[in-house]
Amino acid sequence: MDPLDSPDRHQEISSKILGKPSLKAFYSEIYARYADCLTRCPADGAVLELGSGAGFAKQFIPELLTSDTIPYPGLDLVADGTCMPFADNSLRMICMINVLHHIPDPAAFFAEAVRCLKPGGRLFITDQNVGPISSPVHRYLHHEPFDPKATEWGFPSSGPLSGANGAQAWIIFKRDRAEFEHRFPALKLLGYTPHSPLRYWAIGGLKAWCLIPGWAFGVATWLDRSLCGLWPNLGSFVDIELAKKHPTSN
Repeated sequence: MDPLDSPDRHQEISSKILGKPSLKAFYSEIYARYADCLTRCPADGAVLELGSGAGFAKQFIPELLTSDTIPYPGLDLVADGTCMPFADNSLRMICMINVLHHIPDPAAFFAEAVRCLKPGGRLFITDQNVGPISSPVHRYLHHEPFDPKATEWGFPSSGPLSGANGAQAWIIFKRDRAEFEHRFPALKLLGYTPHSPLRYWAIGGLKAWCLIPGWAFGVATWLDRSLCGLWPNLGSFVDIELAKKHPTSN
C-alpha cells in the first residue's frame, strides 16, 4: 500500500489541518459554502460528504454523513462514490473537497449522483483548477499526477489518494463541458467559480511549513479575492455547483 492511502494517516492529517489556523480557516470557508448550498436544496433527504478524510464539516452541517473509501476513524460510513449505498432519489446534497480528481471513473460517479440525488438536489464540488499559477505548481512542485491534455476522463488508479489527475475537474467542466452536458443531461451546471490563486500554496497545504500565520489570513483572503476579481481564471481552486433537474425541466 502506498503510504498516502493508509488509514493510519488520520491523526497526522487532522493535526496539520487543525494545527495551522490559516489552513483551518481555508477549510472553514469551503464548509460554509457547503452549508450555503444546502439552503438551496430540497428540505428532506440525507446530506453526504465524499472523501471526508480528517475534515470537520460536521461542525457546519451537523446532520452530514461523512464518508471515505479509506476507513479513517470517526466516519459515518466507508463508501465509494461510484457505487453509493443509497436508494434512488434519496440525497438532497453531495459535497466534496479535492475528491473529484482522485475518482478514477468520474462518469460512473456522475451516473451515481444522478441516481441518488433527489430532483432539485445539488452536487457541490471544490477541486483544483487549471490556471496560470496552479499549473506550474502541480506540474513541478506537487506530488500528484497532473495532465490537462489527457484525452479520456479518469485514469488507472493506484489507490484512493495516490491515484489522481489534478486537472480532472477542469477537463470535465471547462474543456469538455459540451460532452458533460450531452452525457449527463439530468445535471445542470449552475456555476464554475475559480478562487484562491495563492493562499493555499502559501499556507503550505498539508506540509509542515506555513507562510501565512492565522492573523494574516484575512489579508491573504483580500488579496486572493482581489486577484480573482480582476482575472477570474487565475484561481488555483474552483467551486462547482450542479443541480439534478426535475423530470419536467429542460
